[in-house]
Amino acid sequence: MIFQQFSRKQKLFIFLFGIFLTNAIIAEIIGVKIVSIEKSLGFSPLHLPTTWGTFWDLNQTAGALNWPIVFIVSDIINDYFGKKGVRFISFTTAGFIAYSFIIIYVATLLVPADFWLDTNRGDSNFNINEAFSRIFRQGLGIITGSLIAFLVSQIVDALIFERIKAKTGGKMIWLRATGSTLISQLIDSFLVIGVAFYLFGNWSLAQWFNVSLNNYLYKFFVAILFTPVLYVAHYYIEAYLKKED
Repeated sequence: MIFQQFSRKQKLFIFLFGIFLTNAIIAEIIGVKIVSIEKSLGFSPLHLPTTWGTFWDLNQTAGALNWPIVFIVSDIINDYFGKKGVRFISFTTAGFIAYSFIIIYVATLLVPADFWLDTNRGDSNFNINEAFSRIFRQGLGIITGSLIAFLVSQIVDALIFERIKAKTGGKMIWLRATGSTLISQLIDSFLVIGVAFYLFGNWSLAQWFNVSLNNYLYKFFVAILFTPVLYVAHYYIEAYLKKED
C-alpha cells in the first residue's frame, strides 16, 4: 500500500492534521448556535449584573466545545514539525473551511423536494428548508470573522509557543503549550465574535463581551485540564517514533 511507504513521522503528521482539520471544520459549522451552559446543566441562568451593561449569563458558542482540541493538536504539531508545519495546517485548513462554506451555501440554494417539506412540516407548519437555510447562511455570515480569528490566533499561538520553547530549552511542555494557548485563545475568542456578530451582525457591545468572555473562560479551563493529556500524547508519540529508529 502507498501509505506503508510513508515514514512514521509522516504518518504522525497526517494523523494529527486529520484531527486538527476535522475539529476545526466541525467547530466552524456548529459555531452559529449560542448555547446556555446553565440551562444545559439544569439550573437557571446566573443573570449577574455587569459594569458593561445588561447581565452576565453563561452563554457561549457551540463551536467552543471542541476548539481547545484544535490548539492542543497545533501545539503538538509545533513541537514535532515546527512553525512551518503549523503554518501549513493553518492555511490549508482555512482553505478547506472556505470551501466547505461554499458547498453549504450552494446547498441552501437548491430547491427542496416537496415530500421532504411535507414530511417535516408537522402540526405547527414548520418549514424545514427555511430553518436549514437560516442556520447555514448564518454560518456563511460569520465566515469572515471565523477565518480572520482562526489564522491570527494560530499564528500568534505558534510564535508564542516557539518563544517559550526557546527560552526553556525544550523543557516545561506545560508552560509553552498552556501559555501559548491561553494568549491565542483570548485573541480568538474576542476577535471571532466581534467580527462575526458585532461588526457584521446585530449584537450589542455587551453581548459581544459576554459571549467572548464565556468562550475564553471555557477554553482557559479546558486548556489547563488537558495539560496532562499533552504529556501522555508526547509519551506515546516518542515511543511510536522510536520504533522506526
